[in-house]
Amino acid sequence: MDPMKISVIGAGSSYTPEIIEGLAKERSSLPVYEIVLMDIDEHRLEIMTAFCRRFLDHIGCTEIRLTPATNLKDAVAGSRFVVTQVRVGGNQQRILDEKIPLKYGLIGQETTGAGGMMKAFRTIPVMLELAKEVEQNNPDAWIINYTNPTGLITEAVTKYTKANIAGLCSGGLFPGWYTAKALSVPAETVTYDYAGLNHLSFASNIRVNGRAISEDEFDRVAEAAARGGVDYNIIRALRLIPSPYLQYYYHTARRIAATQKVGRTRGEEVLAIEQEIFREYADPKTVTKPEALKRRGGGGYSQVALSVMKAVWTDQPARVIVNTPNRSAVRGLPEDAVVEIPCRISAAGIERLVSTHLPASVWGLVAAVKNYEQLAVEAAVRGSRELALHALLAHPLVRDADTARPLLDELLEANRSYLPQFSL
Repeated sequence: MDPMKISVIGAGSSYTPEIIEGLAKERSSLPVYEIVLMDIDEHRLEIMTAFCRRFLDHIGCTEIRLTPATNLKDAVAGSRFVVTQVRVGGNQQRILDEKIPLKYGLIGQETTGAGGMMKAFRTIPVMLELAKEVEQNNPDAWIINYTNPTGLITEAVTKYTKANIAGLCSGGLFPGWYTAKALSVPAETVTYDYAGLNHLSFASNIRVNGRAISEDEFDRVAEAAARGGVDYNIIRALRLIPSPYLQYYYHTARRIAATQKVGRTRGEEVLAIEQEIFREYADPKTVTKPEALKRRGGGGYSQVALSVMKAVWTDQPARVIVNTPNRSAVRGLPEDAVVEIPCRISAAGIERLVSTHLPASVWGLVAAVKNYEQLAVEAAVRGSRELALHALLAHPLVRDADTARPLLDELLEANRSYLPQFSL
């Protein structure tokens, strides 16, 4: 089996050791000889490269060469997979994405609502530049995207380039984890139907070893899922297991009040956690992943990426939940709209495994948010204030015109240096 090169774009991320560890453990099926770590933040890149080298030595994996890079073209050249995890503007801009909507009495969140739109606006041009580089100079490569908001990023890339991309999120694993915990069964014995959008998805028809779970068992799974933030009684009423991000839609006032009571946003918490993590990464004595990484969130990060890479490289098909163009998988949504669904991944590409109607209880919400997403992607590409306003007016967490216009003005001004397409 030929050896391969993999690139990690945004390698200064605290998550990078997760993917490095996963690749090291899977060398029997993914014969990686070189991993290019690319980031524009040279300080973080230097720390991360040095730590990952120590980490690989510590676990006895000396066959993988780590190559730091700050140039995108060099990083992408010859790579079979390009893992993307970029954060344009860093955590400081994330904090503004969260705090500014809160001033207007709205949800302030990294991927959801007005804050998520601004992250998309900053990120889409960067990801399109990357995707076009892959398309033109390495067209057989696959982009393995973890950059948030992954649904909007994947939609932009699939609409405006021909690059191969799988938009990933660990959230598709959660229903299996909830079921395994609630019913004391191995997670690999759990299967379920799944459909929706990234951070707006629902699992149904849960099975263990092919057997449909009972009503009582579903209630126990609902108890486990409720720890993610959506009330148990809501989950029972829906008879669906929702993404934890549904808490921002079903319990909006409560979530706003909770953030205001704490007095800091999740972005501010993450900034403090990352400072602690990077102090440990920078310590030459550190050879294992810091305990603080568990508080950073994002469990299952490498698991989904490795499943996709192995399926493509070995041509041994795998069922993986990915973000990909709809193509009638979720009926009623546009054909080119990116949805989050189970797919069969192989060397031939992505094959959708569902063709379903969402229940009426959640259909309206999903359709409304998808309408917002499509407007937001077009606004980001065209640099259109008008379309950006349309997107906010369409979003269920904003809508109010008296709020949307000043909110948009303030968000755009706060992101001025990252939004050249808007000619601010």
